[in-house]
Amino acid sequence: MTTEPLTFPLANAGPFDPPSELMAMREGRPIAPLRLPDGRLGWVVVRRATVRSVLADPRFSARQELRGNLSPSGGSLPPAPPGMFIGMDPPDHTHYRHLLTGQFTVRRMRQLTARIEQLAEEHLDRMAAAGPPVDLVATYARPIPAMVICELLGVPDEFRERFGQQVAELSRQDATPEEQQRTLVGILTYLGELVREKRSTPTDDLLGGLVVDGAGLTDEELTNLAFMLLGAGLDTTANMLGLGTLALLAHPEQIPVITNPDTVDNAVEELLRYLAIVPGTLRTALEDVEVEGVTVRAGETVMVSLPVANRDPERFADPDTLDLTRQTSGHVAFGHGVHQCLGQQLARVEMRVAFPALFRRFPTLRLAVPQEEVPLRDEMLIFGVHRLPVTWED
Repeated sequence: MTTEPLTFPLANAGPFDPPSELMAMREGRPIAPLRLPDGRLGWVVVRRATVRSVLADPRFSARQELRGNLSPSGGSLPPAPPGMFIGMDPPDHTHYRHLLTGQFTVRRMRQLTARIEQLAEEHLDRMAAAGPPVDLVATYARPIPAMVICELLGVPDEFRERFGQQVAELSRQDATPEEQQRTLVGILTYLGELVREKRSTPTDDLLGGLVVDGAGLTDEELTNLAFMLLGAGLDTTANMLGLGTLALLAHPEQIPVITNPDTVDNAVEELLRYLAIVPGTLRTALEDVEVEGVTVRAGETVMVSLPVANRDPERFADPDTLDLTRQTSGHVAFGHGVHQCLGQQLARVEMRVAFPALFRRFPTLRLAVPQEEVPLRDEMLIFGVHRLPVTWED
């Protein structure tokens, strides 16, 4: 077992692989001490079974004020504000999640699917008109999920580009506390104004639905719910599209699998398993709990490494290989338990549409620079690529 604590953040081992220090833990005892940026000493676990166990165990809390702080600024975190249920436990978490689940209707998802298809074609048309080379992140991977989540919330067109930039700023690991606070205040101020507008003029979108059907939610609760959905639905999916395209270009023989309507669903699941977008999530022990033969004391924080759990050889054969033909199921890219990502089906729809559309339109798509020159988001909490220069044959 590791005796010297690992220190967060840990750099990914490459564009597609989780940190080597965590990958090495698969060979021995899969729990190690971890020093968080706020100075607290906690633990990190990597086995898929253990990750699922911790995330499903009510003895581990998601409450924001109990867990360590991943921000380089450190310091204790306050309790989650009203509506920010990702940092709450049941029953508060259950209350807010139930309200949101009621807004993710079959009708709305069906409408969004058609809209995503339209958005993909519009952006591909613009790429074709501009001609190669282009930055795929700026022209395709980022604008599509940005427009989808903004339309879902009812954010007007003129604010969408600025919103995408602000949300991306929040995930910077090198941002100062002052920079993060300014960005946060700017986003929340606008969302608060949007909530008040929807109270006076109801609209047929998710935020408008919460205003009407939200069982007396306050403006603060609605603003925080909108903020959480905006952040979760934009940066993660945008980076899956960017990094996923890089992975497919590195494995061109597998592109026909993702463009085939019969195999695209499974191919997306394999990309979700294989790519290390989110480093993990945190839980804090409410009492002493034994994990992998170690006693995690009450008050200690455990980071569950989702990317390494998705490379667990006990669950996935040859786990470090991307194989879009494997029958991928049981990954934890969206977490596990009561906090499993609420918007996972929306993210899946976006990827099922965007990847095939891209490679069908540009079958000769390739990198415009050597792969080692593609700038990675090593300094960001959400991993991916800053830019993806691509070209194709006209």
